[in-house]
Order: sequence, then structure tokens, then C-alpha cells
Amino acid sequence: MSSFTLSWIDRLSEWLGRLCGLLMLAMLLLATAVVALRYGMESGSIALQESVLYLHGALFTLGAGFTLKHNGHVRVDIFYRNWSARRRAWVDLLGTLLLLLPLIGFIGWQSWPYVMASWARLEGSPEAGGLALVYLQKTLLLGLVLTLGLQALAELARAVATLRREAPV
Repeated sequence: MSSFTLSWIDRLSEWLGRLCGLLMLAMLLLATAVVALRYGMESGSIALQESVLYLHGALFTLGAGFTLKHNGHVRVDIFYRNWSARRRAWVDLLGTLLLLLPLIGFIGWQSWPYVMASWARLEGSPEAGGLALVYLQKTLLLGLVLTLGLQALAELARAVATLRREAPV
């Protein structure tokens, strides 16, 4: 993988990470508004409540690549942090090839018909007054596959580069 491609993927993940920060702020403000409306004015809005849920889903799906880039996913660091760069690269390489990429492929394979069925009927909320954008929310599953998959390939390329640099001559 070229350094340009790696840089592009990293920039995309960083941009999505910053976007998730803004989405989190919006989610916080909307959740506050929902509570204020419910308990302060004895009123409510299904659309506002669903907006909070949509934003919450967007944070997880769009932020997964950013989290991977910054080593924020679950790992047994008690061992990993003390290993050599070469051993960590092997763990990253094998974990990505044997666990992460197959999982991403499975999620994509299972999500595709689900998302397409939602788009075919432009699925909206079953709740009266809810958002008519359920199909867009479900599309974020494919966004997860794309963004996490791209970052996984970038991390895979980094692990291979580390192994090549540290190979005994």
C-alpha cells in the first residue's frame, strides 16, 4: 500500500473522529433538550428522542476506524505493551487477518440485504412523529464496514512494513 493511500485513509479516519466529536456534542445538546422538554415543560418529541439514538449509532459506526487508528479497541495490554515492535506487529497482522477482516466481511455480508431492503421502501420510523430516515441510519452499518475496513487495511500495511524493517538480514 502506498504512503499516499495510507495517509489518505488516516486523514479520513481523523476527519471522521473529529466529526464524531461534533456529533457527540449535538447528541448531548439534544438529550438535554429532550429531558428539559419532558420534565420542564411536560412535553416531548419522538423525533428529538430518535435523533439522539441516530447520533449515538453514528458515533459508534463512524468512529470505529478512528478508534482503531489510535489503538482504542480492546486489547490485553498487560502483555502487548511489553512486547517488541516485531511481536506486536505479528499480533496486529494476525489479529487483523484472522479476526478483524473476517468480522468486517461478515458484518458487510449480513448487513447488505438488511440495508437494501430498508432503502427499497425508504423505511421510516414506526412511531408517529418519528424520523423518516431509518434507511439512512441502517446505511451506517455499511459505513462501518467501509471505514473500519479501510483503517484495518492501513494497520495491516503498517504491521507488514514493521516486520519487513525488522527482519533479520
